[in-house]
Amino acid sequence: MLNDTQCRTAKAKERAYKLSDDKGLYLEVKPNGVKSWRYRFKLEKDGVLKESIFAIGNYVSAPSAESEEDAQARRAGGLFTLAEARAERLKARGLVKQGINPAHQRKFEKIKRGQQSAITFESVATEWLAMKDWEVVTKKRRLDMLQRVVFPKLGALPVRQVTPAHILDVLQAAHKQNGPSVAAEARRTMSGVFELAISTLRADTDPVQPVRKALPPNKTQHKRPLSFEEIVQLFRDLEKHGGRYETRCAFKLMWWTLCRPNEAVEAKWCEFDLDKAEWRIPAERMKKRKEHVIPLPRQAVGMLRAQHGLTGHYEHVFPGRDDREKPMSMASFRQMLKNLGWAGKYSPHATRTTGSTRLNEMGFSSDWIERQLAHTEPNSVRRTYNHADYLKNREKMMQQWADVLDENFSSDN
Repeated sequence: MLNDTQCRTAKAKERAYKLSDDKGLYLEVKPNGVKSWRYRFKLEKDGVLKESIFAIGNYVSAPSAESEEDAQARRAGGLFTLAEARAERLKARGLVKQGINPAHQRKFEKIKRGQQSAITFESVATEWLAMKDWEVVTKKRRLDMLQRVVFPKLGALPVRQVTPAHILDVLQAAHKQNGPSVAAEARRTMSGVFELAISTLRADTDPVQPVRKALPPNKTQHKRPLSFEEIVQLFRDLEKHGGRYETRCAFKLMWWTLCRPNEAVEAKWCEFDLDKAEWRIPAERMKKRKEHVIPLPRQAVGMLRAQHGLTGHYEHVFPGRDDREKPMSMASFRQMLKNLGWAGKYSPHATRTTGSTRLNEMGFSSDWIERQLAHTEPNSVRRTYNHADYLKNREKMMQQWADVLDENFSSDN
């Protein structure tokens, strides 16, 4: 058997020669001075034992004070000490005993690593999102979050190489820059992506789990109903807002109708009949995938007529600032509220909770309120009731609601 001194002091000759070690391992010394580890083995093919050579790598003398990380990098570069070459020989012998050519196995592992590198976090996340049975606007919002918060840091990484440290970096940045709600959404989304990756054998573990409690819990009650005093202050602050006029109009439309925030910002002119004071939101834009008719109070009709003079030639009532062919972004509301000092105290989704609570306090029928909010009646018998009668009732209810807002909170009187 060889020792390291023999390997280190072996000199080049005119012809390549071999220094044998044990069990098929030898060191080939080439005329150019390169010393290469080789493993000779026999493998049965077509009933005949045939000899083959497996190239392990080149010889290197054991570096002093080398870290394990450095040693791994060296071996990845094909440089092996005597002891390491023997360990590789042992692995190769194990494959041969199974009838596997170690050279073929190495090629297979290289291809496998290449395929795994091609399976990025972004590709799996896109697949995960496509599998969700969500409405289009919900998918768009989640994709927007991924593109803003997660993909810049993780998108190009092979999904199997994402570590808890990567996840923590994303969560901490999201918490600092976007707030606890966005960080929580990012955490849930990333965990869902890894659940898909694990179930399809593209990842072994969910790196979100070890750091899922690293951030303080979100104690902000974004969806709690605002008191009348808070609504007063919100609308007063709104009138002082120096941002886009269209953002304020979309925000008011949401309050006057109690529609969902995305339904307001993505409203299209073709959905409105201002002469009938009706807004028909098509099924594809609704959470429950059913057309929803919303009565428009005169305040909303007046605002929309004025808005038509500004954006009536576009598809959307409230076009985007940078791309007028697309609707305003939901981020416009968030940015406006942040500028007004309301971030963390109120989110646009709390508008519907507030409206429902205050309308109940004003004595209106819960059936009318639930219908206005496009909530599905859980009782199958009650669902058969002709809700057309509710439209007239809702017209009166929403006009009174808009009048209360107009009288007490708006400076546009």
